[in-house]
Amino acid sequence: MARKDSKGGKSPSSLGDNSSNEGGDDKRKGKRGDSKKSEKMRTEKDSEWQERVVQIRRVTKVVKGGKKLSFRAIVVVGNEKGQVGVGVGKAADVINAVKKGVADGKKHLIQVPITRSDSIPHPSHGIGGGAKVMIRPASPGTGVIAGGAVRIVLELAGVKNILAKQLGSSSPLNNARAAVNALSTLRTFKEVAESRDIPVQNLYY
Repeated sequence: MARKDSKGGKSPSSLGDNSSNEGGDDKRKGKRGDSKKSEKMRTEKDSEWQERVVQIRRVTKVVKGGKKLSFRAIVVVGNEKGQVGVGVGKAADVINAVKKGVADGKKHLIQVPITRSDSIPHPSHGIGGGAKVMIRPASPGTGVIAGGAVRIVLELAGVKNILAKQLGSSSPLNNARAAVNALSTLRTFKEVAESRDIPVQNLYY
């Protein structure tokens, strides 16, 4: 119980207790504010990434007791700013398979050099299993001339003007990996000049 003095007010000790409680409340409010800020930053970071499902297939595995059914999802993850990755997820239901595919795609991200015309610096070829993909730079206004999984990879990478052709296998997974392989071999003029130990201007002569 708080002691009262002769004038009917509370004692200094009780006032001190109240001030300490107010300080504790401020600390709690501060912690809550920090957690809200961190959650907001996390959601903003996640919103930068886009996911597109290329294919969902029902697959079976023969086990001792019979057949085990599961789903395989091929997912392409990118931020349209030069980063893209292909992931594969397998689970007993579609939702978890897609989640695993997104997580796997973020583990295998590559950096794509994009020019001022939203294209690639030079032609390139990529191989993924039995699939081959050829990509070439295009002038502004051309758009993404590609199909299937290759188009999804190029769009999520942020390339807006490009020519692409699928050669060989028509498997969506192999074509997506071939497109990523072709994009990963791209180099900028600055990187080539540094590897040759010459100025960038000398590359144009």
